Amino acid sequence: MDNQVAQNLSLILFAPWFAILAGLYWFYPRKPLHLKRRLFDLSSLTLATVASTLGMHWSFFNADPSAGSIWKQVLATLISYGLFLLVLTVAIAIRHRLFRASKPTSTLEAQR
Repeated sequence: MDNQVAQNLSLILFAPWFAILAGLYWFYPRKPLHLKRRLFDLSSLTLATVASTLGMHWSFFNADPSAGSIWKQVLATLISYGLFLLVLTVAIAIRHRLFRASKPTSTLEAQR
């Protein structure tokens, strides 16, 4: 196997799943939908991808070779996936606090 492919194999294999998770993060919840939220979402997805890629490369080069040749790929996949989910989970919590849809607290405010 080509060395470049071996180093990026976990990202290549998980790209469809990362795309599904990124799509769900991008489209839900549907409101509020404005430029600030889209920029926040775009930066969060970029950070998740960068963290995942860096974690994958770090773990690939730091895996214990005595554990077997497949261990590099397994560790790279676990770290890559874990970092992607970690960044998206934190981003969801922050997004929820920052861009909460304002709901009326009383019927008086609802009538305005």
